[in-house]
Order: sequence, then structure tokens, then C-alpha cells
Amino acid sequence: MSELLDSLSGAFDTLPLRDAAGLGVLRRDALAGARRAGLPGARAERWKYTSLRALERRRFAPVTDIAKVAIALPPTPRMVFVNGRLDADRTDLAGLPYGVRVLPLSSALGSDPSIADLFLARRFTSGDEAFAQLNTALATEGAVVRVEACAPTTTLHLVFIGADGGGADRAWHLRNLVDLQAGACLQLVEHHVATAAHAHLSNTITQLHLRDNARLAHARVQQEAVGATALLRTEAALERDATYRRLDLELGAALSRHELNVALRGEGARLHAHGALLGDGRRLVDTRLGIEHVARDTACELVYRGIASGRGRVAFHGGILIRAGADGTDANLSNKNLLLSDQAEIDTQPVLEIHADEVKAAHGATVGNLDAAALFYLRARGIPEAPARSMLTAAFLRETLAVLDADLRGTVAPALDAALERGAAGPGA
Repeated sequence: MSELLDSLSGAFDTLPLRDAAGLGVLRRDALAGARRAGLPGARAERWKYTSLRALERRRFAPVTDIAKVAIALPPTPRMVFVNGRLDADRTDLAGLPYGVRVLPLSSALGSDPSIADLFLARRFTSGDEAFAQLNTALATEGAVVRVEACAPTTTLHLVFIGADGGGADRAWHLRNLVDLQAGACLQLVEHHVATAAHAHLSNTITQLHLRDNARLAHARVQQEAVGATALLRTEAALERDATYRRLDLELGAALSRHELNVALRGEGARLHAHGALLGDGRRLVDTRLGIEHVARDTACELVYRGIASGRGRVAFHGGILIRAGADGTDANLSNKNLLLSDQAEIDTQPVLEIHADEVKAAHGATVGNLDAAALFYLRARGIPEAPARSMLTAAFLRETLAVLDADLRGTVAPALDAALERGAAGPGA
């Protein structure tokens, strides 16, 4: 067994709440599955672009207390976690509208008998799902969000802070559960930030259920420390006429990997997912989509833009599956990428599998350099090369922000601008 698995599984015996809500057996089975299968290697198709050889030789200590941090926080209502632990002093849920309930998972495990059903809604049994199994075994904290009414003007902020680990590399596992009842709506922003240089490991699963006619606008801004490892998996189920709008900004961490799996289970369900993937320096950004059209007349619009510079790498897999009976599906995937350095690398793999008739489906992926004509146009008008390149790369990535309304765009756009201003999109970054 690898050093990584050994150190992570060693925390199970002292895990608080491991048997709460009747989840003890599930947790033990998940841990045994992860130890038995081991970490996915080069032959695992879903991990072929993400080598774990260096990570599996590392050891991580569990988080034992809340680190003290100084950081500007978004407005309320907000829930704040530091190194995977709830920071009650900085959490402020004032202003939550009627019909929106937010609890830390640690509280819900001990007080909400239905939490086990939400937790069990998705099981992970594949041999290449070790991190999902570890999350099932070890996650006792996260955000539980239940929405029973429409709150179109309220934005809930979930803040995940990576801080100094007291000299040790730490690992934490979070499980977020978001449940929108029929007709409910919400705006949700995740902030993944760092207050100090660190090399911690965060392993997060977010489960979302949008019931009939529910609407969720969801943005995730990942700005972790340059040495961090950030692993995130999103599992979403959309029922009849539900609409899910999502934006992912991958701007930090040494290794960031996001798996977005969405099942459009109800007729008329709609998914709009955009993402900006910035692989600069020596960073690896790996994004994997698994979109499943199950019901009739569903639609997805997937727009992802990637930039690789310096010795950075961007890997993208866009998988769309249209099942038998999902007639009337309208599925579109666009993945465009800029390769700005001879030492950078981009791997893109659009996959479309159709088992239904009367569908509209299209996918496309490109990898290239900045438009020479556009660069010449700006240079001819007196703009120096470096600012001209920055303008073009900024416009290229900012296209993804269109999935959000003006208010949410204003919330997340500064993070993207700051990443571009640091020179991450330059040819030698």
C-alpha cells in the first residue's frame, strides 16, 4: 500500500462521528475498497493524464484544530471552513431567506435522520475511485444546504481556506450536500483560497439534487496555494424542467482535478456548464465531464476554455452520453485551448455517445496559438506585444463568464483578472 493511502487510512480509527447516522458500515466498506484497489495508475483510463506517482509517496497528517487566519471574506450569508474544519467565528448565516437552511455536516450527522439517505445517494465502487471512497470513509464535515423556496437575489458563499499546517502537510475530506426542492432556486459561490504557502491535500465531493423546476446558479473559484493538491468531484441529478448553471475557474494549486458528473433525469432538464482552466508555471489542471442524458427533451451547453503556459499542463475530457429513449436531446460541447509555450501541454478528448433518435448533438475541440491577425491588429494600433497578448488571453477566458448573470459575474471576475495579471498567460509563465 502507498504511503499516501497508509497515512490517510490511519486517521480512521480516531475519526469523530464515524458511526453517526448509521454510516459506520458504509464508511468501513469504503475504506476497505480504497485500500484494496489502491490509487489509480497509468492504465486507468480516467486518470491517464494525471500521474499520482509523486503524490502516493507523500504522507499527510489529519487536521486537529482550526488554524488562525487573517483574510478578507465575502459578504453574508457565508459558511467558512479552515483546513477542512468549520470556523464558527467567521461563519455568519445572517440574511438567509425563508426556505433556505444551511448546516455543517458535523451537526447534521448527529441531528438529522435523513442525512444518511443523502449521503448514500451516490456510492463509489469502481477500482479507480479511491479518492471518492476515501471521502466516503473520512468526510465528517462540509455544508448541508436545503432550499425549499425561491431565493433569486440571495447568494450563499461557501469559503474553503487552506492555511498553515503547523509544519506538517495536512489532508482533509469534505462532503457537501445541496438539495433544492421543487420550484426552489438559489445562487451559490464556492471560494477555495489560501492564506499561506502550503502543500496540503483537499478531497471534496459535492452532491446536488435539483428537483422539478428547481434552478441553481453555481460558481466555483479555485485559487489554492501553488503547492496544494485539490481534488473535487461533483455529482448532480436534475429532475423535470430543472436548470443548472455552473462556472468553474481553475486558477490555483499544483494539481487540481475536477470530475463533473451530471445526470439529466427529468424531461426538459437543462445544464449550462462553463469553465476556465489556467495551467501556468508547472501546474496540472485536469477536468473530466460525464454528462448523461436520460430523459426526453433535455439539453446541455458545455463551454470550456484552457490556457497552458510555462511548463503547465491542461487535460480535458468532455463525455456526453445520450441514452436510449432520450429523444429530443440537444447537446453541445466546445473546448478551445491556447498553447502559449513550447514546454506546455494540452490534452483534450471530446466524446459523444448516442443511443437515441431525433437528437441534436455537436462537439468540438481545438488547440492553437493566439490569433496572429488579432495580435497584429492590436500591435498596429500602438499596443505593445505583452499588453496585447494579455488582452487577447483575458478575452478568451472571460468568455466563460457569460453563463452567469451580471451580479455573479461581478463576484467572480476579479479572481480571474488577478490570475491573468500575475502573468500566468504570458509565453514564459
